[in-house]
Amino acid sequence: MNRTSLIAIHLTALAAACSNPPARAPLAQGRPAVSSAEVQERANLVVEWNRALLRIVRTPGAQPATIHPTRSFAMLHLAIRDAVHSIDRTPRLIRASSREASQEAAAAAAAHDVLVALYPSFAAQLDTQLQQSLAQVPDGAPKTEGVRIGQDFAGRVLAARADDGSAAPPLKFTFGTLPGAYQSTPPNFPSQPQFTSWPHVKPFALERASQFRPGPPPALKSDAYADALNEIKSLGTASGSTASADQALTGRFWNGAIQNYWNEIAQTAALSRGLTTAETARLFALLDVAIADSVIAFYDAKYTYSFWRPVTAIRAADTDGNPETDADPNWLPQAGRTAPDPSYPGAHAVISAAAAAVLEGFLEEADFAFSVTSEVLPGTQRSFESFAAAAREATLSRIFAGQHFRFDLSAGHRLGQKVAQFVVSSSDSPKENEND
Repeated sequence: MNRTSLIAIHLTALAAACSNPPARAPLAQGRPAVSSAEVQERANLVVEWNRALLRIVRTPGAQPATIHPTRSFAMLHLAIRDAVHSIDRTPRLIRASSREASQEAAAAAAAHDVLVALYPSFAAQLDTQLQQSLAQVPDGAPKTEGVRIGQDFAGRVLAARADDGSAAPPLKFTFGTLPGAYQSTPPNFPSQPQFTSWPHVKPFALERASQFRPGPPPALKSDAYADALNEIKSLGTASGSTASADQALTGRFWNGAIQNYWNEIAQTAALSRGLTTAETARLFALLDVAIADSVIAFYDAKYTYSFWRPVTAIRAADTDGNPETDADPNWLPQAGRTAPDPSYPGAHAVISAAAAAVLEGFLEEADFAFSVTSEVLPGTQRSFESFAAAAREATLSRIFAGQHFRFDLSAGHRLGQKVAQFVVSSSDSPKENEND
């Protein structure tokens, strides 16, 4: 069975597990979980450059406010993959000649040039990292040729994305006033939502942003809507929540940039499984292209439906025409503030479903015990027996954080699955056998 088929099977299994997710995703038991700290010393240049970009995007003010950071991750790892693959796929007889190139040198040079172009203020640090990366490669023709190849493919990726729409100024958004329409959210009331132009950015693999656009959210007068509102009203409130202590911790734990969590999870997986440079390059390219296209796809849906956030809906429940909902004019989410964009579908659900599917399918493992550290609670870890379990918990966390209705998450999960499956099916085989 080929790996594309395996990923499709994992997607189906993940969907079944999340169709009616439990109130709390189980933590890993039995086998010890692998953590990023335990595999930190295992050298892998692809992982090292992924970490470099994570350090940049976590630096306050480094990421342009109108450009989603997932674009940078996809560009970084496409350049690395293409450079490494140009060597990895070279016929054996040519590779054995004096013109053989170093995959590691190619990966480092490609990564460096892409990141310097995207974050020029970090050039000095990136230059130092390039020197450190190349110091691990023996001097000689293979190293020189690898650098040349990496630079070439970095230039190709940068040129391909130069006019992708990401530099367009944000589109002005007019907040709604009718029940169900997205409105600026308390307590901070942002003047405009974020990434309003992102639905118009050219996808990396999808044919168009709306390719897998979900249907609309449930009607305000429906039972499904009432059930979802009452659930988050009770579990996701900042005051008097009915959530358990662990559910409340879950809401706080995942309340960060969800793509960063999944890149670190992928680092742990790649290092613990001892993936080669070529394998790691393929894995991260699939992962970050799937995530980047998921973001373009969910912003298309968010700004198509412009559905109100739970904090608005709960405060204005006396206007929704549903007899099963009651207003609480002082309600605030557990997370304090609400992300400044429409509610439907949920970003954590989309990205987590896509990332888990790629990782499971690539590694051909339904079970993989690991730990992940919170983006926003330093030093706090949670452990899981599988990527699907982490995706379920990350998805459900948005209810406990008071950010999303359950139907936001269900639609988001399905969207993430579809994007991942398309990215994988439209790509080269994600994990080819190494040349002998």
